[in-house]
Amino acid sequence: MYETFDAMMARLSPTLKRITHRMNGHFTFFSDDDLYQEAVMHLWIDYQHDVLGDKTDSYILQGCYYYLKNYLRMTLDKAKMVSLYKLIDEDDCTLEDVITIKGRTAMDAAEERIIVDDATLNGLTDREKEVLTLSMEGSTVREIGEKLGISHVMVVKLRGKLKEKYAKLKGELKNEVTK
Repeated sequence: MYETFDAMMARLSPTLKRITHRMNGHFTFFSDDDLYQEAVMHLWIDYQHDVLGDKTDSYILQGCYYYLKNYLRMTLDKAKMVSLYKLIDEDDCTLEDVITIKGRTAMDAAEERIIVDDATLNGLTDREKEVLTLSMEGSTVREIGEKLGISHVMVVKLRGKLKEKYAKLKGELKNEVTK
């Protein structure tokens, strides 16, 4: 180790920041600072293992560039699977919004309200009733999961079951009305 890490970073930082800024143009899930910190951590580890002692600045910066490129490639798939900024349910509206049909008449709206009330009283498990109640209060999937102590994935599954039961009840109600 020929120089201190701080001295090396003082010399390389401006160029490293430009590199991370240019690399971040296509990856909105990272900020420039995130990439810069990742590069600094990579350099710190290399510095600790005395890998950088006899390397030129150009070589070190090129190594950071390839490290970050590989880091972005590896994390891209993971970032697409789960994003904290995008809700699990595509539009995450309330269940009442999900199960109603746009352009409905006042009679349809009243009918749907009866079905929702009936489903709340009959045919739902206690957990489904809790999810329905919280959904109709406007809670997001993640908020419901936190309140009930279950995962947001389970909330999505329960909401799917609620939608299925609603469709079944609506079909049965229409059959009774046409008889």
